[in-house]
Amino acid sequence: MTPQQGRVLVIGVGNRFRRDDGAGLVAARQIRDRLSSCGGDRPVTVIEHTGEGTSLIAAWNQADTVYLIDAVASTGAAGAIHCWDATEQAPPADALRCSTHAVGIGDAIQLAQALGQLPRRLVVFGIEGQCFEFGEGLTAPVQQSIGRVVDRIVAEIAAAELS
Repeated sequence: MTPQQGRVLVIGVGNRFRRDDGAGLVAARQIRDRLSSCGGDRPVTVIEHTGEGTSLIAAWNQADTVYLIDAVASTGAAGAIHCWDATEQAPPADALRCSTHAVGIGDAIQLAQALGQLPRRLVVFGIEGQCFEFGEGLTAPVQQSIGRVVDRIVAEIAAAELS
């Protein structure tokens, strides 16, 4: 079975009470809404997650293709989108360096790889945040980038359905 034929999982990671850190959660909700309104034949599950690494490994354990969306704090401009397939290349050193968890996303990817527990395809989208202070609501650059990430993931899922 190829990744295009198997179970697809979308994971939005974040904390809605830390402003832009909620980007992954908002993206997951928008993807869920878009997929439910357009139908489709592929089994796609969309979840919201805190980002705790060992729990992420358990969540993606049965999926063939995983899209993971999270806010990042690196050297990029607010709203910049970082994207890589973690099954083909290591995460950029500065993209997932900050975490509020004992085992963060970058660590989870490395651990899963060492244990042979990566899905067949793990595409990570990091949206560069601007504000991670306590509070709710996303900054404008992050909100705009979420729309582009959602469009791309929904288009990839739809294209895989046609193949």
